[in-house]
Amino acid sequence: MNQSGDSDHPKARHVRQLQGGDDASFLSTTNNTSLLVMSQILLPGQPLPAAFNTTPLPQCGSGCYERDGRILASIVGRPVRDGSVVSVVGKQDAGAVPDIDAIVTGQVSRLSPTQASITIQIVNDRTVAESTEEITGVVRVSDIRLTERDKVRMGECFRLGDIVKAKVVSLGDARSYYLSTAANELGVVYAVSEDGNPLLPISYQEMEDPVTGRTEKRKVAKPDGV
Repeated sequence: MNQSGDSDHPKARHVRQLQGGDDASFLSTTNNTSLLVMSQILLPGQPLPAAFNTTPLPQCGSGCYERDGRILASIVGRPVRDGSVVSVVGKQDAGAVPDIDAIVTGQVSRLSPTQASITIQIVNDRTVAESTEEITGVVRVSDIRLTERDKVRMGECFRLGDIVKAKVVSLGDARSYYLSTAANELGVVYAVSEDGNPLLPISYQEMEDPVTGRTEKRKVAKPDGV
């Protein structure tokens, strides 16, 4: 039994930490409602985890929306489920600033044959503050892969809207950082197919649409735990 000073609070008596891959905290209150908070950070357009997309779908609160039977994030933040309502809660305090060797995650905003521009939204697992001026990183074609760099084609590695994990290799100027995806664990971590379905990684160079079975080329990041 909890002997702390907060043990008499009705919520404190029912706090339970769940240990597992979802890294979730579950809070059950005395009026039979529940609060589920995930530590996972979502980017706009990403689907909420399975616990938030149960059937029938819960009601969408702030920071998310429903499309084609799934609930997607509309802002950068963490998913929260309070009873029958799900939301995505954005970062409120000052966010992190990229530095050399930092691992960043962001969305491909522009593409050219020689480089991809990434709008950085996460730095070392911390979201960039919403009030912060947009931070951009650039992945040059020579920094995409470790091998066969002369054969790399930008359109076969990234596409607009892809979510990419990369490493900061140079600070560049005040508004742009030079990034690299030349490591197995770096590259595309989330992408949508031409048909609008989330793609699944099947190799370091391809992702598959599980609905249509079609494959698309990407510079794929090695999934966590693999």
